[in-house]
Amino acid sequence: MEKRNKIIYWIATGLLTALMLMSASMYFMNYEMVSATFNKLGFPTFVVYPLAIAKILGLIAILSKKSKLLKEWAYAGFFFDFVLAFTAHLVARDGEYGMAFIAIVLLIVSRIYDRKVFG
Repeated sequence: MEKRNKIIYWIATGLLTALMLMSASMYFMNYEMVSATFNKLGFPTFVVYPLAIAKILGLIAILSKKSKLLKEWAYAGFFFDFVLAFTAHLVARDGEYGMAFIAIVLLIVSRIYDRKVFG
C-alpha cells in the first residue's frame, strides 16, 4: 500500500512538474504568443513573467518539502491558477480548457497522495 501511494504521488507530481515547467518555459520563450492568449482571455500581459516565476517557485516549494506552509501555499496557488485558467477558457469558448482540467486533476491527486506519503 505504501509503495503504491508513493508511485501514484510521484507520477502525478512528476506530470504536474513537467506541465508547469513547460508552461513557465513557454511564458519566457514564447512571450508574444502567450501575451496574445492572455489578451484574448481578458488578462493583463504584465502578469506573464511573474506568473512564470511563481510556477517555478511553487514547484520548488512542493518538491523541496522544506516548509509545510510554503508547500500548502503552492498547492493553493496552483489550484486557483488552474481553476481561473479553466474558467477563462470556458468563458472564452476557445476549447483550450483541457490542459487546465488535466492540471487540476494532477494537482488534486498530488496533494492527496502527498499527505498519504509524507503525512
